[in-house]
Amino acid sequence: MSKVELSLPDRIDNDIRRLVDQGEFVNRDQAVEELLSMGMSAYNTTSTDDSQGPEENLFSQAVEDQQDPAARSDTGDDYSF
Repeated sequence: MSKVELSLPDRIDNDIRRLVDQGEFVNRDQAVEELLSMGMSAYNTTSTDDSQGPEENLFSQAVEDQQDPAARSDTGDDYSF
């Protein structure tokens, strides 16, 4: 794990201290690590082969999985018109 030294504005430092005091995080290191991770994930820094984001991919996959009952090719039923 790499170490990083940074300077924070007093407002941010106070917010982190308040979150730790409220029990949202075990300690300051955990708070900084998790808050940075959440910020990085908001920018979607992971590289994927898809040009779409995960929300669009899930939606399009659900649509692709649907089948039109009129287009079914199974001929297992005895009814015909």
